[in-house]
Amino acid sequence: MATVLVVEDDPLVRSALIRHLSDVGHAVRSVGTALAALREVAQVGCDLVILDLGLPDLDGGEALKMIRGLTDVPVIVSTARDDETEIVRLLNDGADDYLVKPFSGEHLTARMTAVLRRLGTAAAPAAPVLRVGGLAIDAQRREAVLDGRALDLTRREFDLLAFLAARPGVVVPRKEILAEVWRQSYGGDQTIDVHLSWLRRKLGETAASPRYLHTVRGVGVRLEAPVAPAPAGEPGR
Repeated sequence: MATVLVVEDDPLVRSALIRHLSDVGHAVRSVGTALAALREVAQVGCDLVILDLGLPDLDGGEALKMIRGLTDVPVIVSTARDDETEIVRLLNDGADDYLVKPFSGEHLTARMTAVLRRLGTAAAPAAPVLRVGGLAIDAQRREAVLDGRALDLTRREFDLLAFLAARPGVVVPRKEILAEVWRQSYGGDQTIDVHLSWLRRKLGETAASPRYLHTVRGVGVRLEAPVAPAPAGEPGR
Protein backbone atom coordinates (compact mmCIF):
# COMPACT_ATOMS: atom_id res chain seq x y z
CA MET A 1 0.00 0.00 0.00
CA ALA A 2 0.98 3.65 -0.44
CA THR A 3 1.94 6.52 1.84
CA VAL A 4 -0.60 9.23 1.03
CA LEU A 5 -0.46 12.94 1.87
CA VAL A 6 -3.96 14.47 2.11
CA VAL A 7 -3.95 18.26 1.62
CA GLU A 8 -7.40 19.48 2.67
CA ASP A 9 -8.42 22.41 4.88
CA ASP A 10 -11.98 21.22 5.64
CA PRO A 11 -11.64 19.12 8.82
CA LEU A 12 -14.73 17.03 8.07
CA VAL A 13 -13.60 16.15 4.55
CA ARG A 14 -10.04 15.54 5.78
CA SER A 15 -11.24 13.18 8.51
CA ALA A 16 -13.41 11.25 6.06
CA LEU A 17 -10.51 10.84 3.63
CA ILE A 18 -8.11 9.76 6.37
CA ARG A 19 -10.61 7.23 7.70
CA HIS A 20 -11.33 5.72 4.28
CA LEU A 21 -7.70 5.55 3.17
CA SER A 22 -6.61 4.05 6.49
CA ASP A 23 -9.39 1.47 6.32
CA VAL A 24 -8.16 0.23 2.93
CA GLY A 25 -4.58 -0.09 4.22
CA HIS A 26 -2.79 3.11 3.22
CA ALA A 27 -0.49 5.07 5.52
CA VAL A 28 -1.95 8.58 5.70
CA ARG A 29 -0.57 11.97 6.69
CA SER A 30 -2.62 15.16 6.41
CA VAL A 31 -2.12 18.93 6.37
CA GLY A 32 -4.50 21.85 5.94
CA THR A 33 -2.38 24.40 4.06
CA ALA A 34 -0.28 24.59 0.92
CA LEU A 35 2.88 25.63 2.79
CA ALA A 36 2.58 22.69 5.17
CA ALA A 37 2.13 20.41 2.15
CA LEU A 38 5.29 21.76 0.54
CA ARG A 39 7.26 21.13 3.75
CA GLU A 40 5.93 17.57 3.95
CA VAL A 41 6.75 16.81 0.32
CA ALA A 42 10.24 18.33 0.54
CA GLN A 43 11.31 17.01 3.93
CA VAL A 44 9.43 13.74 4.39
CA GLY A 45 8.16 12.59 0.99
CA CYS A 46 5.21 10.36 0.13
CA ASP A 47 3.94 8.07 -2.62
CA LEU A 48 0.92 10.14 -3.65
CA VAL A 49 -0.66 13.53 -2.89
CA ILE A 50 -4.38 14.28 -2.81
CA LEU A 51 -4.49 18.06 -3.27
CA ASP A 52 -7.55 20.21 -2.60
CA LEU A 53 -7.61 23.42 -4.65
CA GLY A 54 -9.47 25.57 -2.12
CA LEU A 55 -6.67 26.09 0.38
CA PRO A 56 -6.60 29.08 2.77
CA ASP A 57 -3.04 30.27 2.17
CA LEU A 58 -2.38 29.60 -1.51
CA ASP A 59 -4.39 28.63 -4.56
CA GLY A 60 -4.15 24.89 -5.14
CA GLY A 61 -3.10 25.42 -8.75
CA GLU A 62 -0.07 27.40 -7.60
CA ALA A 63 0.63 24.80 -4.92
CA LEU A 64 0.60 22.13 -7.64
CA LYS A 65 3.25 24.00 -9.63
CA MET A 66 5.41 24.36 -6.52
CA ILE A 67 5.07 20.67 -5.68
CA ARG A 68 6.15 19.87 -9.23
CA GLY A 69 9.24 22.00 -8.64
CA LEU A 70 10.15 19.76 -5.72
CA THR A 71 9.14 16.26 -6.80
CA ASP A 72 7.49 14.11 -9.44
CA VAL A 73 5.29 12.37 -6.85
CA PRO A 74 1.85 11.68 -8.36
CA VAL A 75 -0.81 14.28 -7.53
CA ILE A 76 -4.57 13.78 -7.70
CA VAL A 77 -6.37 17.11 -7.58
CA SER A 78 -9.59 17.35 -5.57
CA THR A 79 -11.72 20.22 -6.84
CA ALA A 80 -15.23 21.64 -6.82
CA ARG A 81 -14.44 23.43 -10.11
CA ASP A 82 -16.20 21.32 -12.72
CA ASP A 83 -14.80 23.36 -15.60
CA GLU A 84 -13.10 21.69 -18.56
CA THR A 85 -10.69 24.55 -19.23
CA GLU A 86 -9.58 24.59 -15.59
CA ILE A 87 -9.13 20.81 -15.48
CA VAL A 88 -7.09 20.81 -18.71
CA ARG A 89 -4.86 23.55 -17.23
CA LEU A 90 -4.32 21.53 -14.05
CA LEU A 91 -3.39 18.41 -16.01
CA ASN A 92 -0.98 20.45 -18.14
CA ASP A 93 0.53 21.92 -14.94
CA GLY A 94 1.43 18.45 -13.68
CA ALA A 95 -1.64 16.86 -12.07
CA ASP A 96 -1.81 13.11 -12.73
CA ASP A 97 -5.60 12.92 -12.30
CA TYR A 98 -8.50 14.84 -10.80
CA LEU A 99 -11.74 14.28 -8.89
CA VAL A 100 -14.69 16.65 -8.81
CA LYS A 101 -16.34 17.00 -5.39
CA PRO A 102 -18.34 15.33 -4.01
CA PHE A 103 -16.84 11.89 -4.69
CA SER A 104 -16.97 8.55 -2.92
CA GLY A 105 -14.10 6.83 -1.18
CA GLU A 106 -14.39 3.97 -3.65
CA HIS A 107 -14.03 6.37 -6.59
CA LEU A 108 -10.93 7.89 -4.99
CA THR A 109 -9.41 4.45 -4.35
CA ALA A 110 -9.98 3.44 -7.97
CA ARG A 111 -8.30 6.60 -9.28
CA MET A 112 -5.35 6.14 -6.91
CA THR A 113 -4.92 2.52 -7.97
CA ALA A 114 -4.93 3.53 -11.64
CA VAL A 115 -2.33 6.28 -11.11
CA LEU A 116 -0.02 4.05 -9.05
CA ARG A 117 -0.42 1.20 -11.55
CA ARG A 118 0.64 3.48 -14.41
CA LEU A 119 3.72 4.48 -12.44
CA GLY A 120 4.54 0.85 -11.72
CA THR A 121 4.20 -0.04 -15.38
CA ALA A 122 6.51 2.79 -16.35
CA ALA A 123 9.12 1.91 -13.72
CA ALA A 124 12.64 1.28 -14.89
CA PRO A 125 14.03 -2.27 -14.90
CA ALA A 126 16.08 -3.45 -11.97
CA ALA A 127 19.52 -1.86 -11.82
CA PRO A 128 22.67 -2.94 -10.02
CA VAL A 129 23.60 -1.30 -6.75
CA LEU A 130 25.64 1.84 -7.42
CA ARG A 131 28.81 2.13 -5.33
CA VAL A 132 30.91 5.26 -4.98
CA GLY A 133 33.42 5.11 -2.13
CA GLY A 134 31.45 4.34 1.02
CA LEU A 135 28.14 5.07 -0.70
CA ALA A 136 25.89 2.20 -1.85
CA ILE A 137 22.70 3.13 -3.69
CA ASP A 138 20.06 0.52 -4.50
CA ALA A 139 17.79 2.11 -7.11
CA GLN A 140 15.37 -0.82 -7.10
CA ARG A 141 14.77 -0.68 -3.34
CA ARG A 142 15.31 3.10 -3.23
CA GLU A 143 17.79 2.69 -0.39
CA ALA A 144 21.06 4.53 0.17
CA VAL A 145 23.76 3.55 2.66
CA LEU A 146 26.86 5.51 3.66
CA ASP A 147 29.64 3.62 5.44
CA GLY A 148 27.14 0.99 6.59
CA ARG A 149 24.59 3.55 7.84
CA ALA A 150 21.22 3.89 6.12
CA LEU A 151 20.48 7.42 4.90
CA ASP A 152 17.04 8.91 5.52
CA LEU A 153 16.44 10.64 2.18
CA THR A 154 13.36 12.23 0.68
CA ARG A 155 12.21 11.03 -2.72
CA ARG A 156 13.87 13.92 -4.54
CA GLU A 157 17.09 13.71 -2.52
CA PHE A 158 17.36 10.03 -3.43
CA ASP A 159 16.68 10.75 -7.12
CA LEU A 160 19.37 13.44 -7.19
CA LEU A 161 21.94 11.29 -5.39
CA ALA A 162 21.26 8.26 -7.60
CA PHE A 163 21.46 10.37 -10.76
CA LEU A 164 24.87 11.77 -9.80
CA ALA A 165 26.14 8.42 -8.51
CA ALA A 166 25.41 6.86 -11.90
CA ARG A 167 27.96 9.34 -13.34
CA PRO A 168 30.83 9.23 -10.80
CA GLY A 169 33.59 11.74 -11.38
CA VAL A 170 31.64 13.52 -14.13
CA VAL A 171 30.67 17.18 -13.82
CA VAL A 172 26.95 17.12 -14.62
CA PRO A 173 25.58 20.46 -15.90
CA ARG A 174 22.77 21.99 -13.90
CA LYS A 175 20.52 22.05 -16.96
CA GLU A 176 20.92 18.29 -17.29
CA ILE A 177 20.14 17.76 -13.60
CA LEU A 178 17.05 19.93 -13.92
CA ALA A 179 15.87 18.11 -17.05
CA GLU A 180 16.51 14.57 -15.83
CA VAL A 181 15.75 14.79 -12.10
CA TRP A 182 13.13 17.56 -11.99
CA ARG A 183 11.78 17.09 -15.54
CA GLN A 184 12.00 20.84 -16.14
CA SER A 185 13.70 22.60 -19.03
CA TYR A 186 14.50 25.93 -17.36
CA GLY A 187 15.00 27.67 -13.99
CA GLY A 188 15.41 25.81 -10.74
CA ASP A 189 19.00 26.67 -9.69
CA GLN A 190 17.83 27.56 -6.20
CA THR A 191 15.88 24.31 -5.95
CA ILE A 192 18.98 22.31 -6.90
CA ASP A 193 21.09 24.23 -4.37
CA VAL A 194 18.60 23.59 -1.57
CA HIS A 195 18.51 19.85 -2.26
CA LEU A 196 22.31 19.71 -2.52
CA SER A 197 22.53 21.44 0.86
CA TRP A 198 20.18 18.88 2.43
CA LEU A 199 22.09 16.01 0.83
CA ARG A 200 25.44 17.34 2.06
CA ARG A 201 24.09 17.55 5.59
CA LYS A 202 22.99 13.92 5.46
CA LEU A 203 26.33 12.86 3.96
CA GLY A 204 28.15 14.62 6.79
CA GLU A 205 29.80 17.30 4.70
CA THR A 206 29.46 20.97 3.75
CA ALA A 207 29.90 23.00 0.58
CA ALA A 208 33.09 24.46 2.09
CA SER A 209 34.46 21.00 2.98
CA PRO A 210 32.99 18.56 0.44
CA ARG A 211 33.66 14.83 0.52
CA TYR A 212 31.33 13.43 -2.15
CA LEU A 213 29.43 16.36 -3.65
CA HIS A 214 31.55 18.96 -5.42
CA THR A 215 30.09 22.07 -7.04
CA VAL A 216 31.99 23.37 -10.05
CA ARG A 217 31.08 27.06 -10.20
CA GLY A 218 29.30 28.03 -13.38
CA VAL A 219 29.30 24.44 -14.71
CA GLY A 220 27.54 21.86 -12.54
CA VAL A 221 27.94 19.21 -9.88
CA ARG A 222 30.27 16.21 -9.54
CA LEU A 223 29.93 13.24 -7.21
CA GLU A 224 33.06 11.21 -6.53
CA ALA A 225 34.59 9.11 -3.80
CA PRO A 226 36.74 10.95 -1.27
CA VAL A 227 40.47 10.71 -1.86
CA ALA A 228 42.07 8.50 0.80
CA PRO A 229 44.85 10.23 2.75
CA ALA A 230 48.34 9.21 1.77
CA PRO A 231 50.08 6.78 4.17
CA ALA A 232 52.51 8.35 6.63
CA GLY A 233 55.88 9.05 5.06
CA GLU A 234 54.48 9.27 1.51
CA PRO A 235 53.79 12.55 -0.30
CA GLY A 236 50.11 13.38 -0.84
CA ARG A 237 48.66 13.50 -4.29
